[in-house]
Amino acid sequence: MQETARRNMELSRIAQDLGIEYTGPQAEITAVDYDSRKVGRGSLFCCLVGEKTDGHNFASMAVEKGASALICQRPLPLNVPQLIVPDGREAMARAAACFYGHPERELTMLAVTGTNGKTSVTYMVKSVAETAGKKVGLIGTIQNLIGEEKVYTERTTPESVDLFALLRRMADKGVDLVVMEVSSHALAQQRVAGIPFKAGLFTNLTQDHLDYHKTFENYRAAKKKLFAQCGIAILNGDDETAAYMKEGLSIPVWTMGIHHPGEFYARGIEITTQGASFHLFTPQGNGRISLHISGLFSVYNAMGTAALCTAAGIPFSCIVKGLEGLRGVAGRLECVDTGDRPFSVYVDYAHTPDALQNVLETARGFTRRRLISVFGCGGDRDHGKRPIMGEIGGRYSDHVILTSDNPRTEDPMDILKAVEEGVKRTATPYIVTENRREAIREALEEAGDGDVIVIAGKGHESYQEINGVRHHFDDKEIVLSLLRGE
Repeated sequence: MQETARRNMELSRIAQDLGIEYTGPQAEITAVDYDSRKVGRGSLFCCLVGEKTDGHNFASMAVEKGASALICQRPLPLNVPQLIVPDGREAMARAAACFYGHPERELTMLAVTGTNGKTSVTYMVKSVAETAGKKVGLIGTIQNLIGEEKVYTERTTPESVDLFALLRRMADKGVDLVVMEVSSHALAQQRVAGIPFKAGLFTNLTQDHLDYHKTFENYRAAKKKLFAQCGIAILNGDDETAAYMKEGLSIPVWTMGIHHPGEFYARGIEITTQGASFHLFTPQGNGRISLHISGLFSVYNAMGTAALCTAAGIPFSCIVKGLEGLRGVAGRLECVDTGDRPFSVYVDYAHTPDALQNVLETARGFTRRRLISVFGCGGDRDHGKRPIMGEIGGRYSDHVILTSDNPRTEDPMDILKAVEEGVKRTATPYIVTENRREAIREALEEAGDGDVIVIAGKGHESYQEINGVRHHFDDKEIVLSLLRGE
């Protein structure tokens, strides 16, 4: 991430913002840091307690490198000013917000959380808001954007220090509205603490990230935390978790849905290979919308977008025009140009059971002959979803090719064996090909007239992570290369 302009701030000012009565020696803060390797002279070093490491153990190193003060959860025998707090992560977020001059207060902030749909919604909101003449900041999985300027991203939701630095840059560059994906990890780790969101959208909740959250109950509780800092809660009324999300909220709640219509709902839905059309009903107007993104899930994403944009004061006419103007989102049921081949190929990020089912159901709707799926599961992540995804692949496909995704530190074949157990519960023929390039080649060679190939799991990603090393790998590039005979 590019550096913002150099800033200086007295420690007492940050302490005051944190609600701490600080009477110790004064210190000038030149940066807020959480990585001791990046600490420089004048840094305020935040001692974060994680699952595997404790930042308090690196505090002396930070001081040696020039840190002028610490945020910590217990006093340390170090001769620098220390702000003692009960929650280091929350304090870091609030300290960063203060250090960067509270940019979140200068921007209209919109948040999207849920298992699936977050990325698509942010791009839909961006299109709508720009149609309304606003300069938009986008923070999410694919990339961060300041208008059309791309900013490097490492996480779906950046660490709080990086997030507030980014928001500062956005505010300084004239951004009006920021739409951001807020992950369950970010909420659990207080990365967005203190941000007053104009509205927050809950898209849906299905099994994911249980390697981190341990239980589904913890996962949904993390998602719900978002609404404690929203002015309006927007909920997908068709998702069974909506009732839980609504419980105890003291803010206005808007719902959207198809089966359980609320303030926002859709009727007359038509899904084709080219997109989806439907009649959208909202409190400020209704009309026919034709999306260039296929799938019923796209209709839900559009309804959520309409609700967020309504909360932001954007007219209905701009909502219609902005939704219809978006040509697609990278790696979201993205059609690969196969030239004059008699089959179609789609690339999708689907890496959860529900997402895989949604994309295969959609593809099934426009498959004239056979649906061929190519997918696997990521390593070092929720093991429980692997056989579930295997079974879904077998249930909705005519032929399944299991392959490596991002194995990370796991043996790819161990992952594939777990996915295979699910496919075996169906009668669908399948093969296992660990090498992802070869798996894609086999799908292309297998496909015939009227077949559809769905390559799922990586979508927009341009790498494959193996044993901690990222190797360049782009599903779409591989398809095009193989079609050229390379």
